[in-house]
Amino acid sequence: MGGGVVTLFLCGDVMLGRGVDQILAHPADPGLREGYVTDARDYVALAEAVSGPIPAPVGPAWPWGEALRVLDEATPDVRIVNLETAVTSCRSFAPGKEVHYRMHPANLPALTVARPDVCVLANNHVLDFGRPGLRQTLDVLGAAGLRTAGAGHDAAGAYAPAVVPLRTGGRVLVFALGTRSSGIPPGWAASGDATCGVAYVPGLSSGAADAVVQRVRRFKRPGDLVVVSVHWGSNWGYLVPRDQIRFAHALVDGGVDLVHGHSSHHPRPLEVHRDRLILHGCGDFVDDYEGIPGHEEYRDDLRLAHLVTLEAGTGRLTGLRMVPLQARRMRLEPASVRDRGWLCGILDRISAGVHVDQAPDGALTLVR
Repeated sequence: MGGGVVTLFLCGDVMLGRGVDQILAHPADPGLREGYVTDARDYVALAEAVSGPIPAPVGPAWPWGEALRVLDEATPDVRIVNLETAVTSCRSFAPGKEVHYRMHPANLPALTVARPDVCVLANNHVLDFGRPGLRQTLDVLGAAGLRTAGAGHDAAGAYAPAVVPLRTGGRVLVFALGTRSSGIPPGWAASGDATCGVAYVPGLSSGAADAVVQRVRRFKRPGDLVVVSVHWGSNWGYLVPRDQIRFAHALVDGGVDLVHGHSSHHPRPLEVHRDRLILHGCGDFVDDYEGIPGHEEYRDDLRLAHLVTLEAGTGRLTGLRMVPLQARRMRLEPASVRDRGWLCGILDRISAGVHVDQAPDGALTLVR
């Protein structure tokens, strides 16, 4: 693989189910089993109460809004999203869960319109409709030609990387893991030859990191770039636990080029270790959380499109641009000047060892 850079687009949770599914052309049954909300259309009403009417049914591009323009202009080589919903028509709600996310398979164009190269599935909602729901999710995504990582029809499929060839030669390998700390039940783990499930990590121990590194080394070829995408941690707060930092460092020390963390509802600290980027929490990206009260101080309505450039062949970080967006009417719009400045200040304050600045075009940039 020659010189130059490779640009990756990464974002946090893409939740096209529940309320978002209801505004699309082919909504699933809106019935829910939540403590306070029993109809997914109530989430649409909450969003409309704070932001105005949503012209449902909307087209498949609607939830992504301004993000599609950002992607068109950036022309990233690889697009990686954490798809935090089952894509299924199954009606069997997974027991013991308070929240269930489901998008009807006929609404898949709302995902494919963003042209993701890899859909990460190692998260705490992909089995919300049980193993039949996961099997259908895998089949629907596979039939659409979408690569997946972090879940599979068996353990080998769940733990194997998604492999994205690059036009210039070389490959991007995306491994995905889901941790217990993000709310994934242990029983969701893939096992054996016939038990579908997620690539599961019960704890962020040194042994667990070593196992990931050994897996990476079995697949990695000279010139490959390796991303490990991890669903970890709690929903709120800026504190990153020490075991998470140690785990991320061990991955980088073992040959991983980028750690893509998600699960939190808002962005968490950025870190650079040995010239490799660690995103401890990318925050939400597409969802139906608009209008839900609580934790307003974290501004979870503000979203970030991460554009990471790595040196081809070495994986060394050469740049990071983050484009701030805002969720309004279940659609991503440009963030205001004031909101961009607020988010820049927060990330700069919480990210040790790096400086976050604002470019003239409003994007946030990483300065070392």
